[in-house]
Amino acid sequence: MNGTWRLSWHGVRTVAALELRQRVRSTRWIVALVVWFVVVGAITALTTGALGTLTGQDTSPLHRGPLLFFVVTFLVLGLGLLVTPTLSSTAVNGDRAAGTLATVQVTLLTPAEIATGKLLGAFAAATAFLVASLPFYGLAMAMGGTRVLTLVSVVVVTAVILASVCGMGIGFSALTARTAGSTVLTFLGVSALAVFTLVFFGLTLPANTSQEQVRVWGVSPSSASSALASDATTSVTSPTCEWRVETRPVTHTERTWWLLAANPFVVVSDASAVPQQDLRTVTSPFAAIREAIRTARAGATGVSNECWGPTGQAALPTEGPRPSTVPVWPWGLGFSVLLGAAGYVTAVRRLRIPQRTLPRGVRVA
Repeated sequence: MNGTWRLSWHGVRTVAALELRQRVRSTRWIVALVVWFVVVGAITALTTGALGTLTGQDTSPLHRGPLLFFVVTFLVLGLGLLVTPTLSSTAVNGDRAAGTLATVQVTLLTPAEIATGKLLGAFAAATAFLVASLPFYGLAMAMGGTRVLTLVSVVVVTAVILASVCGMGIGFSALTARTAGSTVLTFLGVSALAVFTLVFFGLTLPANTSQEQVRVWGVSPSSASSALASDATTSVTSPTCEWRVETRPVTHTERTWWLLAANPFVVVSDASAVPQQDLRTVTSPFAAIREAIRTARAGATGVSNECWGPTGQAALPTEGPRPSTVPVWPWGLGFSVLLGAAGYVTAVRRLRIPQRTLPRGVRVA
């Protein structure tokens, strides 16, 4: 066991260097990096033009800058979740099929050093794609409205998510004999986090909805009628708000909020260092997503605020619900890291020699 998990910088660096040299020699990786840069740049340029058309003469950084930064972030994360599985899902079984894995295993390198080196090599390749996107982040920052701390938090969290995907890919690569199988399993794992979590959350909403008593802070029907009558006689009278109890459908999202918390896009949005804002006055899509997921975690409060004044702002009563300040992203990021760690541990255990049994058709050397 001690030999299996023993780590040294020399061993890890040797395996990582071999992985990177193999990728640099491959023209496919270089072509993929160029295509990545062109695609992200083209979509960023098109988004910038579209924002200019939609906002017209409005050059406020509170509108263009955060929107472009949001688009670039989600684009980079989405493409990263598509590219990263191909960088790690063949790290072990690909070398085994080529007959080079056994040569490395019989050296003084431990299984932990081999798995760690392959993980670092795949993560370095994924990081290259993230670094290639930094100029487009810079363009969004130059448009204003986004803090440097937001850029740092988004890039760091994105890098951790991509590292977790690399760990998952290496684990599946060590579990399956064929590279096609490990690639498909890794893509399914990523899809489960990025897509299926949203689908399952939506499908569970009807099951978590029931008719309950709700305290409503809003304009009473009699006050609204008096306001309309006063307006008809050119005398402006603002309607008054009061508490009333009504039976309404209430959805308990606090039971299934964790499905959204595991989504990488939600994690990045909630972790972004955007100032706390009210849902009615948000200027950044990150803030809107963050407030929505935190509200879903808080669940039904039994209180509804429906009192709107002449300026369109709600007059919150003292008993009304308040936006949650409890972060959600540590749970989602921790879950992703846990999946990546599980894949890494699986790879280390499967790289131990001698092995008592091998899958049918698997070559040793």
